[in-house]
Amino acid sequence: MSNPANQNPPEVVALVVFGGDAPDHQAVARLDRSMPLLVIAADSGAEHAVALGLDIAIAVGDFDSIDADLLSRLEADGTTIERHPPTKDATDLELAIDVAIREGATTVILIGGHGGRVDQSYGNLLVLASPAYAAVSMHGLIGGARISVANPDRPVVFGGDVGEYVTLLPIHGDAHGITTTGLEYALAGDSLLSGTTRGVSNVFVGPEASVSVTAGVVIVVRPGPELPAEPSRPDSPSDESRDQGTE
Repeated sequence: MSNPANQNPPEVVALVVFGGDAPDHQAVARLDRSMPLLVIAADSGAEHAVALGLDIAIAVGDFDSIDADLLSRLEADGTTIERHPPTKDATDLELAIDVAIREGATTVILIGGHGGRVDQSYGNLLVLASPAYAAVSMHGLIGGARISVANPDRPVVFGGDVGEYVTLLPIHGDAHGITTTGLEYALAGDSLLSGTTRGVSNVFVGPEASVSVTAGVVIVVRPGPELPAEPSRPDSPSDESRDQGTE
C-alpha cells in the first residue's frame, strides 16, 4: 500500500464569482465539474453564484451591494462570511482571490460579467494577471469571453473551434519568447511589446492551441463563440511579417 504522505496533494480549483452583470450561464455550464470546486463569492457575486446553482463555501467583501436577507440565509446554511470595512485598499474581487489562494487553490477561475464601469473591468484584468498570482493557474469567464494567463511558469493549453478568434495581449510590460501552436499566425520565440496590437485576432486552425512565454505575462483572450467570416483578416500583416520576431 502506498504511503499517503508521499502522494501529491489534491488540486484545488476555486471559482471566484464577482458582482456586476450576470455571468454567461452557457460559458459556466462548460466548466469541468469532474473535480471538487471551492466556490468563493465576492460581495454581490453571491447572488450570481446562487442563480448558477453553486454552493458557496466562503463569501468575502464589505457587502455593500448584496441583499441582506440573502447574506443571512447563506450564513445560516453554513457559508463562511468574511467581512471587510468599506474603506479598504483592495476590491472585493482581489480579496476573494487572496482567500482562494489562502485555502490552497492551485487554479483560480474568475466568473462574472463585464459590468457597467470600464475602470473596474480593467482592474479585474490587471488583478487576473497580477505578478502576485504568478504561481497559480489563473483564468476568467467574463461575459462570453474566456481568458487565461500565460507566464514563464505556466503555459496555457486551450480548446476552441476552427476559425475562432484568439487575442494575445502583453500586460505589465513587454513579453518575450512567445511560442504558439494551433494558431494561424504562429509565434516562435517572438516578442510582443507593451501597447502593441500585433496579437489581436489570431485564429484557431485546429481544436486545440497553446501559448508559452519565457519572460513577461500574456493574457490569452477568446472573446466569444462568434467566428470571423474569413479566417484571415484583410488588415492583417503579411505572413512574412508575422513570422519575424521583434528584436
